[in-house]
Amino acid sequence: MADPRTTAVQVKGPIGQYGGGFMISREAKAACEEYAMGPREFYFRGRCGVLGECEADVVAAVAVFFPVEHVRESWEGGRKMPVEQAVELYAGACQEWGRRKLGGYDGCARIAELLEKVAEAASPIGAPLFAGWRTVPLAGDPPARAAQLLHVLRELRGGLHANTVLAAGMDPLDATLTAAHDGTPLGDRSGQMVAQFLQWPEPYPTPGPELIARRAAVENATDDLMAQVFSVLNSDESDELIGLLRLGHAH
Repeated sequence: MADPRTTAVQVKGPIGQYGGGFMISREAKAACEEYAMGPREFYFRGRCGVLGECEADVVAAVAVFFPVEHVRESWEGGRKMPVEQAVELYAGACQEWGRRKLGGYDGCARIAELLEKVAEAASPIGAPLFAGWRTVPLAGDPPARAAQLLHVLRELRGGLHANTVLAAGMDPLDATLTAAHDGTPLGDRSGQMVAQFLQWPEPYPTPGPELIARRAAVENATDDLMAQVFSVLNSDESDELIGLLRLGHAH
C-alpha cells in the first residue's frame, strides 16, 4: 500500500515524461510551421500564455530554469500570436500527442479520473503555471484528457520544485547541472546536456560535493511537498495510479 510520499516519488518520472512529451513532439512542430513561430516562441507563448498578456520578466519569473535573456527574446518574438490562441494551440498539441501516444491504452480514463481528483484538490500557491493550466478546459476523450492532466500535474511539481531550489539558495543553472534528469521528455540526459538544451551559455562550472548534496536535499523537499498533494488519494487509489502510469510507460 503506497503512502503519499511513495506515490509522489513513484509517479514523478512518468508525469515528467508524459506531461512534457508533447512539448518536443511532431504536433508542436506542426503548429510552429503552420503559424511561422520559432520553437521557443511557441513554447513560451503557449505554455506561459496562461499568465495572460504580460511583460517578459513576468514570464521569466515562472520559467525559473531558463536564462532570463532567452525567455525575453522568445516571449517578445512570440507576441505576433495572441496569448489566447497560443494557449489553445498548445493545449491542442498536448491533446493530439496524447491521442497518438496513449490512444491504445485502456488505462487513460482512470488515470485522468485520479489525476483530476489530485489537481482539483491541490493548492495553487507557489505554482502559477499550474494554476493557469488548471483553468484550461479539458479534452473529453480519455487519451487527450490524461495527457493534459499529466501536463497540469507536471506544472505543479515544476512550480514547487522551483520554490525549493530558490529557498535552498541554489542558482538555477547549478540546480540544472547537479540534477539526475531521468524523468524528462528528452530521456536520460546529463546536467550539461540539459543546460545546453535550456540555452545556458557555456562554459559550465563543475559542481562540487556541497552543491550536489544541496541538490539532493532540494529533491527530497520537492517530494515532501508533492506528498501533500497526493494525500488526497487513498492507498488503493495511489497503488492504482502508480500501476497505471507504469503500464502506460511500457505501452
